Amino acid sequence: MNPRTTPRTRAASVRRPALLLTAGLSALSLTACGAVGAAGDDDASASPSRSYDITVGLLLPDRDTARFEKFDHPLIRDRVSSLTNKQGEVVYANAEGSKDKQSEQFRKMVADGVDVIVVNAVDSAAVAPDVERAKEAGIPVIAYDRLAEGPVDAYVSHDNELVGQVQGRALVNALGEGAENSKVVMLNGEPADPNTALFRKGALGEMNGKVDIAKSYDTRKWLPEVAAEHMREAVEEVGAGNIAAVYSANDGMAGAVIEVLQDAGVTDLPPVTGQDADLAAVRRIVSGEQYMTVYKSFLLEATGAADMAVAKVQERSIQFDALARDVVDSPTRKGVPAMLVPVVALTRENIEATVVQDGVYTVEDICAGSYAADCAEIGLTS
Repeated sequence: MNPRTTPRTRAASVRRPALLLTAGLSALSLTACGAVGAAGDDDASASPSRSYDITVGLLLPDRDTARFEKFDHPLIRDRVSSLTNKQGEVVYANAEGSKDKQSEQFRKMVADGVDVIVVNAVDSAAVAPDVERAKEAGIPVIAYDRLAEGPVDAYVSHDNELVGQVQGRALVNALGEGAENSKVVMLNGEPADPNTALFRKGALGEMNGKVDIAKSYDTRKWLPEVAAEHMREAVEEVGAGNIAAVYSANDGMAGAVIEVLQDAGVTDLPPVTGQDADLAAVRRIVSGEQYMTVYKSFLLEATGAADMAVAKVQERSIQFDALARDVVDSPTRKGVPAMLVPVVALTRENIEATVVQDGVYTVEDICAGSYAADCAEIGLTS
């Protein structure tokens, strides 16, 4: 583990039990934070002195992770518009996996004088000089999903160590009584992403001493093709039939892992974990190819970031408004105000109670084409 890229969260022992919530509680939380309904809008309209002519700069890291384009960007855009009586706008840029491109985009937003920047960093350390540049220009910066280094004003994400715990615990439970002698291949994410270290720490906390970790890899830029290379090496060195489970840190890599195993002739697939609840992953879970994913409410995270961004421009206290109930430490700043939203282990048993209930996907989205029979088998019907 690289201590430079590992944020530390305070009061974790108090918070984590409360984060193991059901999707039903997640839905209640959506209403509370304003993602469902218009409580936030009523409050805003009652205060005409607030500034509504707001420009939010939104910097997302890649297009390979389906949620960023499909959910995060439109949710933040629509929430900013709603909070500002449709006067606020979001200027959006995607770095397509390049830290240099993201730096150019960041500097342009500073030069253009946006009011606040929400950034999901490609490289949390590399973005620090740009965060400093924004600070010097008087532009607040909110770290989104990944904790950026530098003088960020706030952080919106999940308890990422808990994400790893949920993945690791699910994998151990899936292996059952024979877990201790079961060979597990571990595919972690991009080393420069501080979340990677937290996911790994949480997963290892659940798996160490309970399974045999035969191979472990870090996956450059979270790329599925890199994960596939690692998995092919693991199949060659461990043996396809000897791999009892695969810890995959996210869904894109999980899909690549499953393809490699199938190409190697594995018909009875071992449990494979994931994260992000991509539609393709949910379908693989329905069909039994992927064991689980971690569902992290896009609605809660995105609307929370938008709420924070508008509050910072309007010079409201995010702690007073209960938008930041936690604090985290980065390698370069202590006590960053943070909003950490719940996570849920999504399996075949709770698809309807999670992504369907929260309106992320419809049953028709999930059960299209060849997945209809699998959906019927688990009772997932419209």
